[in-house]
Amino acid sequence: MVVAGLRWTMVLIFALFGISKFAAYEAAGVAMIAGKHPLFSWMYALWGEQGASNLIGTVELLTGAMIALGAFSTRASVLGGAMGVATFCITLTFSFGAPAFWQAGYGAPFLGQTGQFLMKDAVLLAACFAIAVNGLRRMQPGK
Repeated sequence: MVVAGLRWTMVLIFALFGISKFAAYEAAGVAMIAGKHPLFSWMYALWGEQGASNLIGTVELLTGAMIALGAFSTRASVLGGAMGVATFCITLTFSFGAPAFWQAGYGAPFLGQTGQFLMKDAVLLAACFAIAVNGLRRMQPGK
């Protein structure tokens, strides 16, 4: 029951976040952080701001779809959960050197706007990890 709640919440989050990447306002916002990130900067040079955002959104939508399919398929659950874990591991790397991660004038442990935005990803990572582990457990004989 708990995993089902995590699963469908993550599906909703990936759907909403993924769809938003196709909008210009979100593409511009993501480019401010991802455009300078070593794993993503090449996409901006190749496809531009909107193209890179569209690819990120597509991956998020596919991740959500795999998590949803995981309700019916253990392999999809493991894959979708792992894709979510990878997504949030990557987004958490944006914390290193991100502008406004710590609140100006206060420093650690006072989170700034970017820090508050990114720290939620630690919980989302844990939820995806739980979904992947649940899929692995369901794959064991006798489960």
